[in-house]
Amino acid sequence: MATSLNLSSIFSSSRLVTTPSSVFPIRQRRRIILVTSSSSGGKPTILVTEKLGQAGIDLLKKYANVDCSYDLSLEELCTKISLCDALIVRSGTKVGRDVFESSRGRLKVVGRAGVGIDNVDLAAATEYGCLVVNAPTANTVAAAEHGIALLTAMARNIAQADASIKAGKWTRNKYVGVSLVGKTLAVLGFGKVGSEVARRARGLGMHVITHDPYAPADRARAIGVELVSFEVAISTADFISLHLPLTAATSKMMNDVTFSMMKKGVRIVNVARGGVIDEEALLRALDSGIVAQAALDVFTVEPPVKDNKLVLHESVTATPHLGASTMEAQEGVAIEVAEAVIGALRGELAATAVNAPMVPLEVLRELKPYVVLAEKLGRLAVQLVTGGSGVNAVKVTYASSRAPDDLDTRLLRAMVIKGLIEPISSVFINLVNSDYIAKQRGVKISEERMVLDGSPENPIEYITVRIANVESRFASALSESGEIKVEGRVKQGIPSLTKVGLFGVDVSLEGSVILCRQVDQPGMIGKVASILGDENVNVSFMSVGRIAPGKQAVMAIGVDEQPSKETLKKIGDIPAIEEFVFLKL
Repeated sequence: MATSLNLSSIFSSSRLVTTPSSVFPIRQRRRIILVTSSSSGGKPTILVTEKLGQAGIDLLKKYANVDCSYDLSLEELCTKISLCDALIVRSGTKVGRDVFESSRGRLKVVGRAGVGIDNVDLAAATEYGCLVVNAPTANTVAAAEHGIALLTAMARNIAQADASIKAGKWTRNKYVGVSLVGKTLAVLGFGKVGSEVARRARGLGMHVITHDPYAPADRARAIGVELVSFEVAISTADFISLHLPLTAATSKMMNDVTFSMMKKGVRIVNVARGGVIDEEALLRALDSGIVAQAALDVFTVEPPVKDNKLVLHESVTATPHLGASTMEAQEGVAIEVAEAVIGALRGELAATAVNAPMVPLEVLRELKPYVVLAEKLGRLAVQLVTGGSGVNAVKVTYASSRAPDDLDTRLLRAMVIKGLIEPISSVFINLVNSDYIAKQRGVKISEERMVLDGSPENPIEYITVRIANVESRFASALSESGEIKVEGRVKQGIPSLTKVGLFGVDVSLEGSVILCRQVDQPGMIGKVASILGDENVNVSFMSVGRIAPGKQAVMAIGVDEQPSKETLKKIGDIPAIEEFVFLKL
């Protein structure tokens, strides 16, 4: 096994992990680790533990010896794996640390036939030098078609009417539906599936709007879709179709508050992830009439319990996670994962890789705090964006005393992209796929190097992230040129926010941050700290940056936990505070 550093232990706040598949130059040192077959002089061996489409199997057999062994126990899998160069699984096979240990370093690639990789221990894969790839695109059309099927079935009460007539009833008046023509459909999440749903809905004569901060405006216009803010989308829609990944930012996004903002009688379709809906809140919205109907293919717990009230509700149409369940999609997934596994065994880097290349240990140790800083600056910057224009132009500046060929910023750029995109995306951003994912979402990343005089002891003095052509939730974050601008440094090994817009601040990027623009006057720190203290919110750092004494100032407050809405409202109600925003890290 190649000697390497497990990034999951170094970057404890990050999902970035490593695999052996890259060249990473810095200070003239180069290290090349290639994925190759361990078979002595013959074909590699690929173990397939769950049923895979025949087209994928045929493709694998052209390159490797293929062992299709289904329903293996863990002991049987661990016995077989030491003789295999690659493993292909679906969701039913758990690939944990014991599997990688049993492979004794021979296993080079794990392919997941599907999107999710929850059943694969990424940290262990990294430690044992194993690349993990998935098949994220082949299900797109199938999921979109299922979304449209649920949309139309819900509008015309198909499932309820079918059950009624099979029960011997003929109640036509009870199942009068609603027309789709001329109605407004809000597509929340304009990725592959969301955009395909939008195309089909337009063909049904619907007016389609969408909210997605990364959706390129030109792509939306080409389809005939209007980009709007989240608030506009949910408050004006007759139908809402969810196509969001389940992340910390989207968990229970559909809740009592968001339901209360919707048009009474709205209808909701979810073929994405069950956890984006607060199911108890949806029940209340259905019973109150705010939501007229819901069509659900996914649930927070799958399968749902037998007496699940949401499934049994008369206004709910439910299917058992069938979004990807077409013959064509299953074949497509098989081909996609087979191509990714074969490419990895040949030493090629796949865009579907979900863990990143190894880098030298000494480089990781030196860049560790800057990597964390880069990601958190990206997270801060994107949370300051509002409106429906979408993020499409990001500029990253590195200020350093080192020579340009003495500092490779690819890992830092990848982490900025990770911070910008990953909070509301199901993809894992890393050195392998960061530029590909950014380009796919229409986000142009430009970099510049600011050369400083001084000692090159520290690799970087500060990093600045700017987002152009967007509106800001916090006007004070805008630079003189109208861009959202945040800047940070590493101080005594700790990433810190040092500038917001034109205001200098000094707050550790640990926990979360509250930014307040205020009239510069005595007692402001005490007032805000008192409110947070009364609500048992611990303050880790606090600083104030101002233009001039007695003028405007920006106060940055680091907090260990998220304050309640009531607490934030109390801060906003302080007369001297002109605007404020809470940002999660």
